[in-house]
Amino acid sequence: MAMKNVIIMGAGGRDFHNFLMHFKDNSAYNVVAFTATQIPGIEKRKFPASLAGRLYKKGIPIYPEEKLPQLIRKLKVDDVVFAYSDVSHEYVMHKASLVLSCGANFVLLGPKDTMLKSKKKVISVCAVRTGAGKSQTTRAIAKMLKKHGEKVAIIRHSMPYGNLEKQAVQRFANYKDLKKNKVTIEEREEYEPHINAGFVVYAGVDYEKILRKAEKESNVIIFDGGNNDFSFFKSDLYIVVADPHRAGHELAYHPGETNLRMADAVIINKVDSARREDIKTVIRNAKNTNPKAKIILAKSPVTVDSPELIKNKKVIVIEDGPTITHGGMPYGAGTIAARRYNCGIIDARKHAVGSIKELYKKYPHLKKELPAMGYSTRQTKELQETINRAKCDAVIDATPVNLSRILKVNKPIANVSYELGEEASRQLHSLLKKLKFIK
Repeated sequence: MAMKNVIIMGAGGRDFHNFLMHFKDNSAYNVVAFTATQIPGIEKRKFPASLAGRLYKKGIPIYPEEKLPQLIRKLKVDDVVFAYSDVSHEYVMHKASLVLSCGANFVLLGPKDTMLKSKKKVISVCAVRTGAGKSQTTRAIAKMLKKHGEKVAIIRHSMPYGNLEKQAVQRFANYKDLKKNKVTIEEREEYEPHINAGFVVYAGVDYEKILRKAEKESNVIIFDGGNNDFSFFKSDLYIVVADPHRAGHELAYHPGETNLRMADAVIINKVDSARREDIKTVIRNAKNTNPKAKIILAKSPVTVDSPELIKNKKVIVIEDGPTITHGGMPYGAGTIAARRYNCGIIDARKHAVGSIKELYKKYPHLKKELPAMGYSTRQTKELQETINRAKCDAVIDATPVNLSRILKVNKPIANVSYELGEEASRQLHSLLKKLKFIK
């Protein structure tokens, strides 16, 4: 059988994992290119030969996804593998139609070909959309396990936005590790809260090597998913978080619906701020789609460290970037905090510069909130300038990190945090005990 020419469509994460799991050293395929989207700047790289294996001595080029039709024809591509997440089913089929119209096959790889098996117990925490509350759920579980004497390692979904060789296997145990690895704001948002809670976080490109290193210092692995992707690991417990603020999305987005169908437990989060009818919709969809899954209703209480800085003041609200951009959320915890303390929220769009300004054109659902985007040094500076240009009394920082550690801001900052509610934590504790993760 002739070798098939393949392009992998990705966003700098699942695409590389799929390659390493299914295509590396596989003489049935010739991966001629990756394409990249969603994350700015990541297409100007090459997947390095040192990671690509014996068949790719020159590495593999990465192109912007916009060039896909030309690439299919020019490189005589047989299969196009779709390998990124948090997009609507309609979006996926539009991409499929494009690929088919160019003469190639459209391929989705599933768990059988992409999940690694661990020697240790594995809990996966995934979601139906980005921003549903995976990380706070991961932290809650990790704290329970640690309290019962278990050694825990958290493995975060792939986010290699820089030098792929240097990022092949990364271990984050403290702030020095964040600085040493020159992480983006988006990476820091995922790693810093776990470090603050006293846990080691692994991430990178090569998840076979990452898993084996994590196994050496733990007896329970927690996979903290990215976007709404499914797990990289075969799991002893598969937890999926749903968001009633986006009711119905659990059946409308890829691969979030896959997660919903695979879940052992579905946590319907943010029930303290969502509409009752939306909560009922998600419960109904979860029960109809996966009747065997345990359903846990969870509050996500919002706290502010310095409410006196923002009460009755004019503020700019900064939210987690991915959640309110491609995640589609019109607002987040920062707006909830602003309403609680009777703040006047200024329109961040009027002060945005550079790529931050362009985001408002790309995501027209965004209104006043400012997404904390910092995929490059330049974009981080543009975020800082946008904040400093804003005419207001204070900043509400509702990102998972403390932006004052990264940016030089000319206004006082009140930090917003959110953790999994107590009742949901108790139910998770009972589930862990039942499944013998804890004694």
